[in-house]
Amino acid sequence: MNTGNLQIITPVFIAFAISVVLCPILIPLLKRLKFGQEVRDDGPKTHLKKEGTPTMGGVVILIAIAVTCLFYMKDYPEILPILFVTIGFGLIGFLDDFIKIVMKRSLGLRAWQKMLLQIVVAGVFAYYVVNYTDLNNEIIIPFTGKIVTLSNWAYVLLLMFVVVGTVNGSNFTDGLDGLASSVTALIATFFTVVAIGTGSGVAPVTCAAVGALLGFLVFNVYPAKVFMGDTGSLALGGFVAATAYMLKMPLFIVIVAFIYLAEVLSVIIQVVSFKTTGKRVFKMAPIHHHFELCGWPESKVVAIFDIVTALLCVLGLIAL
Repeated sequence: MNTGNLQIITPVFIAFAISVVLCPILIPLLKRLKFGQEVRDDGPKTHLKKEGTPTMGGVVILIAIAVTCLFYMKDYPEILPILFVTIGFGLIGFLDDFIKIVMKRSLGLRAWQKMLLQIVVAGVFAYYVVNYTDLNNEIIIPFTGKIVTLSNWAYVLLLMFVVVGTVNGSNFTDGLDGLASSVTALIATFFTVVAIGTGSGVAPVTCAAVGALLGFLVFNVYPAKVFMGDTGSLALGGFVAATAYMLKMPLFIVIVAFIYLAEVLSVIIQVVSFKTTGKRVFKMAPIHHHFELCGWPESKVVAIFDIVTALLCVLGLIAL
């Protein structure tokens, strides 16, 4: 096996090992601290048995990615902004989880507080990308092979919209055992293939994300022994958005992370429809709950969403 292959495989195994080792340590600790999931009374009745399942497990994902990246930071400085955004949104999620679970304030951070913090992290990322990278405001247009260069203001506005939107899409996706972690593992694999093929220098962090998520999935698949909480879901959204930008591929998020988009749109459609007509389009939003209430087992919903994501990742490669 040559050195190049080792550089690809090693961060996957390091992050996987960290996740697999930390989860059995963290889960009993979360139980003792009574950091358990609260289940909505108006949600699917099958979810009531999940009440009290340890949450905030996203800390494991963050640690696994961050520690793995420390070994590669010197030789791959391109991973720094992705790591910053991932940890930045993870900390916002951690604060939200802490307020909900420890301080017993069910809504966590107020909406304006969460949005302000998200804008701050996205803004710092935008400033860094514009001023300290050679991305040159360029984005790849899917299926055309063309690269367009945007003005500073258009580039930054698009970046802010994409980052915040992707983060919230990831957050909505985290509602079933293993859904957000498996979907994002596939997206991270897609980015890894692109990063290696383009020699962009971000492969260590994408590989670390794959390994961390696979390790976490060992304990997060149905029936989940731990949930990632907002700590994990916001971090994963930040990772996807930041990686896409470092690869000049923000428009590809619509393709490979279509599940994120579908989850967000289902909530928006549901709210708008109910407020304007008094009727609901879906049995429940986000849309994964709609399929559950249609009679699909939770594991089937996750499997179908994963298959769709895998196929869309292949389409994403074709779109290059």
